[in-house]
Amino acid sequence: MAVEKNKRKPVVTWLDQTSGVPLYMQIERILGEQIESGKLQPGTQIPNESDLCDSYGVSRITMRQAVARLVQRGLLAREQGRGTFVRDQSLIAGSRGVTSFSAELDALGVKAGSHVLSARVTSAALAGATSLRIDDDARVFRLRRLRTGNGAPMGIQTSLLPLDRFPDLDQIDFEDRSLYATLEETYGVVAMEAYETFTVGGAGNDDAQILGVEAESHVVQVERISFDSVGPFEQVKSVMRGDRYQIHLVLRKN
Repeated sequence: MAVEKNKRKPVVTWLDQTSGVPLYMQIERILGEQIESGKLQPGTQIPNESDLCDSYGVSRITMRQAVARLVQRGLLAREQGRGTFVRDQSLIAGSRGVTSFSAELDALGVKAGSHVLSARVTSAALAGATSLRIDDDARVFRLRRLRTGNGAPMGIQTSLLPLDRFPDLDQIDFEDRSLYATLEETYGVVAMEAYETFTVGGAGNDDAQILGVEAESHVVQVERISFDSVGPFEQVKSVMRGDRYQIHLVLRKN
């Protein structure tokens, strides 16, 4: 038996008290199937804990277990001060190559976009360009952009590039323009290898405001050094929304 679905309530199927399957696992299965089938659309806010408990006739502890498991699976995302939302599965990256953010999202069928927050020339020392193997007084182009997927804020990327290798790069408008495509088309540089370091942290006040999240919300921090046949050509730091950007990797024994 089912309760008619409305805009924010899930379809409730009565739980089987005699099946031997824990109730929280049954709720996880029901909600998971509704998410994966599209009955609960990406971005939809699910009812609050009290309403869910009333709908399913279970305790708060049982409901918290079910929701926590869906969050762990990446089907739901909690946003501090706002509630719990259905996560957009199209924004979960699989195996990754040496490519740009735009190309990565294109491969997922997501429209990538960007908005330039700042673009300026500074010294390598002031910019902290410690991985580019250039002198401290060498000039670097510092490009800070808001990156979006299907129009929604996903992350902030700050790229550092040596102007000795890319003269006049600072004269190019990178509003909704791929940096890597420009490097290849204008300067003949193609990324061949990259090293990335991932950490999890809290969003600072400025970043949180730009990303549309609460301060100290979980973000994925990525530091990347990209190389071509000559050497390192880009150092970039990214702050990605933890509720909209995930990477799934497959690990195999050699």
